[in-house]
Amino acid sequence: MPSRREIVLPPSLRLSGDGVLLREWTETDLSALVEVYDDPEIDRWTPVPSPFDSTAAAAYLARAHEGREEGRKTAQLAITTDGEKPRGEILLFRCAVDPRDVELAYGIGSRHRRQGLASRAVRLAADYARRQLSARRVLLRIEPENSPSMAVARATGFQLTDDEPVTREAKGRQVTLLTWCHQDG
Repeated sequence: MPSRREIVLPPSLRLSGDGVLLREWTETDLSALVEVYDDPEIDRWTPVPSPFDSTAAAAYLARAHEGREEGRKTAQLAITTDGEKPRGEILLFRCAVDPRDVELAYGIGSRHRRQGLASRAVRLAADYARRQLSARRVLLRIEPENSPSMAVARATGFQLTDDEPVTREAKGRQVTLLTWCHQDG
């Protein structure tokens, strides 16, 4: 009989491999956070508010730290190549539908796209979710029009599922997302 064990994220998380280091955001990262999220493509595909300035960045970081202290359901990690300058973000969070599943979401700053950062970060996070968290499934939820994210999904071993589309509200509009599941091997 399958376990109903919920995914529990550790209070602090740092992952490295394949030329990337995923680490917790710090107060010194506010300007980099603005650089990543104050971008039309990030605005288009994520629920993050726009415009995204230093005030929004400070509030975003405060919510991330509060969530971590309250019994972590989400890990929000800076994507770096050197452990220092964030070039994007990846989130790992317990799926609302089945708490045995982990969902990933990510965004890369405009100056750092087309360098394979999203693919490397997604592979690293998916491997961690499978091996360390024993996730039943590792998922991505992607809008059908988001071709770059679908390309990352394919490149990192995810396949489109026949799960019913998920509808979420983002910035006052209904967003339909397709489910992609990581395939072992």
